[in-house]
Amino acid sequence: MNFLLDNWILVLAALTSGALLLWPTLVNSGQGSALSPAEAVRLMNREKAVLIDVCEPAEFAAGHVAGSRNIPLNALEGHKSLPTNKTLPLVVLCKSGARATRAAATLRKLGYANAQVLTGGMNSWREANLPVEKSA
Repeated sequence: MNFLLDNWILVLAALTSGALLLWPTLVNSGQGSALSPAEAVRLMNREKAVLIDVCEPAEFAAGHVAGSRNIPLNALEGHKSLPTNKTLPLVVLCKSGARATRAAATLRKLGYANAQVLTGGMNSWREANLPVEKSA
């Protein structure tokens, strides 16, 4: 007990570093996992993941991941473009990732347990120099 009292600064530093290491896990625990662009490509290639872009149609037309489906966030529930197989992995993205996080939570409520967010959205996809296509 004397060690703890005599070295309270070390104890405080250990507790603080442990809390900082656990913080990302605690923050993302209710949101599912987030994917890097490389992990998203791996899911697309190996597990036939479906890409759901929740941007508005004008944003989608300006640039999107090839093969992604545009389902705006406000039209997500009951949309006909959602896959009927709810076990397929879904990669949800938007411009920056904020709307995609909300969309993934909605999809999980609809029964899509494998809905995951592309961290950083289209911004991170472009930064990774991955292909982007534009609609006419």
